[in-house]
Amino acid sequence: MRQLVETIAKALVDDASQVKATEEMEEDTLVIKLTVAKEDMGRIIGKEGRTAKAIRTLLNAVATKDNKKAVLKIVE
Repeated sequence: MRQLVETIAKALVDDASQVKATEEMEEDTLVIKLTVAKEDMGRIIGKEGRTAKAIRTLLNAVATKDNKKAVLKIVE
């Protein structure tokens, strides 16, 4: 799932080398923390958060398929 988020983020930003996604477990939920360059933050979030919501929807679909819970946190 980390690889999915990282691949999507790299396709959206200008500086793909700054994209980093890490996984952590918090209780029964997988938390994926996404870090991008400061100037690419707007591209990841999108207008009114639509891009971030779309990434979260895809992540949730993959997690549900595996009977897991997953959350995306975008770190500044």
